[in-house]
Amino acid sequence: MKKAVILLSGGLDSTTTLYYAKAKGYKCCCLIFDYGQRHKKEIKSAVRLAKLTCSGFNIVKIRLPWSKSALTDIGTKLPKDRKPGRMSKDIPVTYVPARNTIFLSFAASYAESISASKIFIGANALDYSGYPDCRPNYIKAYEKMINLGTKSGVEGRRLRIETPLIEMTKAEIIKLGTKLGVPYGLTWSCYSGGKYPCGVCDSCKLREKGFAELL
Repeated sequence: MKKAVILLSGGLDSTTTLYYAKAKGYKCCCLIFDYGQRHKKEIKSAVRLAKLTCSGFNIVKIRLPWSKSALTDIGTKLPKDRKPGRMSKDIPVTYVPARNTIFLSFAASYAESISASKIFIGANALDYSGYPDCRPNYIKAYEKMINLGTKSGVEGRRLRIETPLIEMTKAEIIKLGTKLGVPYGLTWSCYSGGKYPCGVCDSCKLREKGFAELL
């Protein structure tokens, strides 16, 4: 069976991507990152979803002590009540320096080690929070780089980075996931990590917008 590495955060986008890859017939091997984020709820959700889909998974624990992102530094306040239409206009304080570059580097190493042909990442360039490492030109450049710098790439076994959601709205993503049977009630999107979603952070707002547009 063909193998794929899935970057799984436990959120709406990455979980839809996992279900999409499984529907395409891939044996999914998930990477879940503990990078010092504010809370562990998304990690717990990711593990639960990996087990539910009978996917293999590894939890990669790293630290970014220099990061002043609101996602890693509890002293930096999370943005609240921003309108979704404004989120992609600037880079917010929830940006973690080079996060997707770091994650994709681990994924490329893992994929090459297990002879996986693809990496799936739930990057999205429409309904998103303005992160530069979610754009199509970044993904294309990164794919070119890893194939220049890996044994498999040099020997002609190119590694592909798949971004099935990158040009979808949140509503379109949810619609796709619903068809695939994604249990959205088990996903966690909130940046705050309380007992219940806060409803006011960027991630909660984008999630709310997506479901509202389906009505």
